[in-house]
Amino acid sequence: MVSTPTRRQPAGRPGRPAGTGSTATKAQRPAPVTVRLRKAYRSFWSALEGNGTSRNGSTYYLILGSTLALTAIGIMMVLSASSVESIAAGKSPYGDALKQGMFAGIGIFTMFVLSRINVVWLKRLAWPAIMAAMVLLALVQVVGAEVNGNKNWIDLGGITFQPSEASKLALALWMATVLAMKAKLLRRWQHVFVPAIPVAVIVIGLVLIGNDLGTAMIIMMIAAAALFFAGVPLYFFGIAGLLGAAGAAVMAITSSNRMCRITSWWTGESCADGIDANYQATNGLYGLASGGWFGVGLGQSRQKYSWIPEAHNDFIFAIIGEELGLVGTVVVLILFAILGAAIYRVVVAQEDTFHRVLAGTIMVWLLGQATVNMSVVTGLMPVIGVPLPFISYGGSALLMSLCAIGVVLSLAREQMAPAIRPKRMLKFKATGREKAPRNKKTARKRA
Repeated sequence: MVSTPTRRQPAGRPGRPAGTGSTATKAQRPAPVTVRLRKAYRSFWSALEGNGTSRNGSTYYLILGSTLALTAIGIMMVLSASSVESIAAGKSPYGDALKQGMFAGIGIFTMFVLSRINVVWLKRLAWPAIMAAMVLLALVQVVGAEVNGNKNWIDLGGITFQPSEASKLALALWMATVLAMKAKLLRRWQHVFVPAIPVAVIVIGLVLIGNDLGTAMIIMMIAAAALFFAGVPLYFFGIAGLLGAAGAAVMAITSSNRMCRITSWWTGESCADGIDANYQATNGLYGLASGGWFGVGLGQSRQKYSWIPEAHNDFIFAIIGEELGLVGTVVVLILFAILGAAIYRVVVAQEDTFHRVLAGTIMVWLLGQATVNMSVVTGLMPVIGVPLPFISYGGSALLMSLCAIGVVLSLAREQMAPAIRPKRMLKFKATGREKAPRNKKTARKRA
């Protein structure tokens, strides 16, 4: 009589019923929270946007809608925050808001033009744009105007222009073009370093000569984002991070003004010479705290009565919190979150290196700058002169931000179903190396 062999129970797992092997156990084990969240995120976007030729363009319209909403909020808050000091200076209370509205109109028109052209065509402008940006940054040190210790503006017939804002978009476009050409060589440090790093260092150095550390930090962020989305090995970022931290420490130690800002932020006390570099940030927190849930009412801010200097500029988020309350600040945060999530959808859908690097760099630029600005206003960082994109007063910053969104909209447009895709306004043809690989799902038909 032959006995049937019995399967031995694995050590440490006594009494497990037959048929419940490791495969079954893994199938029954609940998925990690991150996996479930990722699936829920993908399901949400799939249901919202559709698939294949049925894509309804929700990403395109979310980017467009959130941008226009933030711009409208910005014009409204610039009017509210600047009116008091304008009246005190003998100017029209509507002057700054009208100027902001004029730049918004120009920027929105340019955004729509850029959204209807082939972005690959912009490669032709990469080298002229970066060269023009460097010339303007150098020129501003010769004929530029100095405001609050920063020499960063050029006066053009009564309208001031900030070349450092234009250099952000120029550097993003140039790095995307260069890194796309060297995509297969970026595993070697020589090709990562030349020519991308030297040109970025020149742009950053020219901005630092004008004593604008905040803008230089954003440009550093743009350069790092371009390298990241191009697929540069991560250990390069570790080395660059150490060098950047050392450079920032040297710049802080060698500047009494920067050291005063850092120590005032850290200790909450005035500097040794009696200067309170934290005065603006402190009153910004007072404004946020006094706003409560729903704010004191639009136009009713008390901190804008010269308690917060230049309230319509870098600290406009504090005025939003005071006049519109926590609800108003959360609305702004949600709009930036929608904008970031929608641009991220555009980035991950790109197969071409140029498209991916350009869209990803713009995403990091706008969201990173917004994060830095709101961190300064809420006291999480020392005071750094960085405007809030689309909202803070400043025609150059608003114009360049809207142009950047126009570039992203052009990429989002290509992901829409051909039947509902907005038609091109200018039909530039890409030739030679400028021809990008077509997306199999969304580019079967040309608009």
